[in-house]
Order: sequence, then structure tokens, then C-alpha cells
Amino acid sequence: MSEQEASGHKLTRPIKRLDKPEEPEKAKLHPESSVKKVIGVVSGKGGVGKSMVTELLAVTLQRQGFNVGILDADVTGPSIPQAFGIHERATGSDSGIFPAVTRTGIQLISVNMFLANETDPVVWRGPVISGTVTQFWTDVIWDQVDVMLVDMPPGTGDVPLTVFQSIPVDGIIVVTSPQDLVRMIVTKAVNMANMMNIPVLGVIENYSYMVCPHCGEELPVFGESHLQEAAAEMGIPVLGRLPLDPALAGLVDDGRIEEAAGDWLLDAARLAATI
Repeated sequence: MSEQEASGHKLTRPIKRLDKPEEPEKAKLHPESSVKKVIGVVSGKGGVGKSMVTELLAVTLQRQGFNVGILDADVTGPSIPQAFGIHERATGSDSGIFPAVTRTGIQLISVNMFLANETDPVVWRGPVISGTVTQFWTDVIWDQVDVMLVDMPPGTGDVPLTVFQSIPVDGIIVVTSPQDLVRMIVTKAVNMANMMNIPVLGVIENYSYMVCPHCGEELPVFGESHLQEAAAEMGIPVLGRLPLDPALAGLVDDGRIEEAAGDWLLDAARLAATI
């Protein structure tokens, strides 16, 4: 099939392949904001618990004494506020929008804070979603943030591209799970970051194991992990492994993720704060 034909339909013009996206000018941070580091949390596919990793990474950073912000760029699946027990609408002034502040002082902004009802679907086209993410950077007044975590939607589509092009991202952390597809999935995310000249800090494996409640043995419920080999091939470190733990899921459901115990992401937090 020629470039002018696809799915039996003739195209009016040839498909142009974009091997390396053009570099637009970065969006300007709100003049009253202060953000020192920006770390993107990404995944090559959905269902790997990327938002959970973002939440626990934020909690770990805050416990290390850093001022933390979360920009929830997963606009069509915004779960971050629920995990922190944030249900109020966004507020602001003539100067800009104020992020919500959690019980322990983590600042966050999410599209859920602008909806009439939290359960309303976000049925927006790509450009509107991308524009909203950019506004979270330009219109929100972030107060002395040491590390901002950007929770991105899975894949390599419009929103990750917008974040990489519009926001000065200092590095990304890739989230995956112990499945045979891990090499391909992680490689896609890493290759996109390389195309955009964004450093890849490392990879975190979620659902890595479950601890037996009777004997304490770590059980690889999703099969043996091949992450170490895949990470070594790509020259990136493994920054941590998270267990499959019903207690963590319960804390998210109750809006109490800040009460989570465990230092699984301590190495990732330290690296994110010092790059």
C-alpha cells in the first residue's frame, strides 16, 4: 500500500513522518512561582500503577525535607487528588490559580479540581488536553517547590510530547511491571525521552512481588522479573521495586497515601532531588 492510501481510503496528501519533533519555546512559569526541579513519571503502557509511584515518590521526598509539587498531567484519568484526600474545587485570585495543599504540605493540581463533579468524564480533544497541562505550569502559583513531579498519561502521545516540549523537564523516571513485554515498553519510553533530549534517571518496577502474610516470603505473583537485564541493556539503573500490597490500595481509596509506610523509593527520591 502506498503512502497515499490507508485502510482503503485515498489520502489527500502524503503522510509526513516526524522523526524528531521540533523544539518550540518553553512555556514560562508563572512569575510568582518557584520550581527548582521537574521530574516526569512516565510509562509505556497503562495499568502499571504509575500514579501510585508518583504519589509514593512525592511522600518519600516530602519526608526527606523537600517541598514537593505534583502536576497531574493524566487529564483523562486524574487519580492523584483522591489518593491525598483532596476533593475541593480549585481556588485562585487575579494573579493565578492556587494548588491544593495536602495534610503534609504537598502541593498538587489536577483537572478533577475544576470539574463540577469528580466523576464527570473529561471528554476533550487532544489540543484542549495539552493546553490544560501547559496552563498548570503557566497559570498555577507554585510556592517554593524543590521537586515537581509530573504524572503523565501512559504511552507516547500528545500530552507527554507537550510536557517534554513545553516544560523544562530535568529528567524522567519510567514505571513498569514484571511482564515479558517490559523490554519493549520501557524501550519506547526511553527512546521518546532520548528524542527529546530528556535524561532518563532510571526505572521503577511496580507489582514486583507480594509478601506472604504467613511466612514473609516475597512471591513474584506476576512472574519472574526481567527488568534488571533490560535496564542493563539500556544503560539505566533500577531505582526501586514496589510490592503488590492491598494495604497501599486501601490507603489510596481512603485518601491517606501519606500514611504509607516503607522506604521502597528512597533511592529514586534522592536522585530526583539532586540531579
